[in-house]
Amino acid sequence: MGESSDPAELVGYEPDERLLSEDLDKLPEAAGRPEIVPASRSRARIVATGATLTATSLVVGVLLILIGVIDAVSSGLDTAGILAIVVGALLTATHWGWVHVAEVTANSIEARGNAGALDRRRQWLATIEPYTRFEISTEVQDDGSIAICSMRHRPIHAGQDHFTFVREVEHREVHPADEPAAEVAERAEVLRREAALATERERERYEIAADAYRTALMGDADEEQRRLAQRAASEALSRQINSNLRDPPLVE
Repeated sequence: MGESSDPAELVGYEPDERLLSEDLDKLPEAAGRPEIVPASRSRARIVATGATLTATSLVVGVLLILIGVIDAVSSGLDTAGILAIVVGALLTATHWGWVHVAEVTANSIEARGNAGALDRRRQWLATIEPYTRFEISTEVQDDGSIAICSMRHRPIHAGQDHFTFVREVEHREVHPADEPAAEVAERAEVLRREAALATERERERYEIAADAYRTALMGDADEEQRRLAQRAASEALSRQINSNLRDPPLVE
């Protein structure tokens, strides 16, 4: 397996909430998936009402402006005309606000109705640790051949104190349709064992760095203490790597 991220770099970081949505496919299947939050029955009605109010505000606002302009042209600009133009401009300028109000309202209702599911999703997210995972997948090509893909799921920075993952194809090999199925299955199994071993090594490296970080930090800390704890994590990882170089561990 190829090179991975330095696990000490992301020790102390929190998983980004994007891993619950648009970045979820960056995680390997072995990491599991969060509980699906059912959509509120009233959400569609609330959103539709917001869209209707948005359109109505825009139409009414434009009509009021036209009425005010026509009144000003025909009989001079009076109080009624000024009021019509001001109200129409206000409705036109703020018509998109109804969409946001509807969205916030729908989200609030869903949050109250699905508080338990949302809490379990957050708990699941908190279990994800920032170390590289390796995974094997297969796919059938149009000509009947089978491609075996070695995937790397690598943690990266995602803003301050948060991380997400990127999904990269490390290696891809194609086996022709006439190759014996047993040979293809055996090859896939060999690669899966290698991926599992590589993932376990990355997890162990991360745990060494994380333990050193937690020991050095000890509760709330300022930025300087965090920097020192991060250095302690890197030093612990470096010692483990050097120890393995002198006395390589036995692997399968």
